[in-house]
Amino acid sequence: MVIRAVRKSANVRQDDLAGIAKVSRQFAIDAERGKPTMQLGKVLQLLEELGIALSVDVPDDVAPMLEQVKEKRATSAWIKYAEAQAGQAKSPGAKRSATDGKAEADEDGDDR
Repeated sequence: MVIRAVRKSANVRQDDLAGIAKVSRQFAIDAERGKPTMQLGKVLQLLEELGIALSVDVPDDVAPMLEQVKEKRATSAWIKYAEAQAGQAKSPGAKRSATDGKAEADEDGDDR
């Protein structure tokens, strides 16, 4: 009901909303009607395009665990970022041999 009300108040057609949110028109219709089995990611896309904020209330006793999960995810993301940066820092033209550590020439014979 909320999706339909917001869409209509914004004078947006169902097919236009579907196109902007990159979902099918039928998906937009189903979301408006409150179909109980829908892909959450796509519903969130529709909500975002309509400017509808979604909030979640969790019990107070869950807060410490939530913080631990956030910290672990942030640490994991940082490690992946650092590894990606380290991988980009390697020179693509010079390759190291696993046996002697000397630079080998690339495919065109140039060792630069």
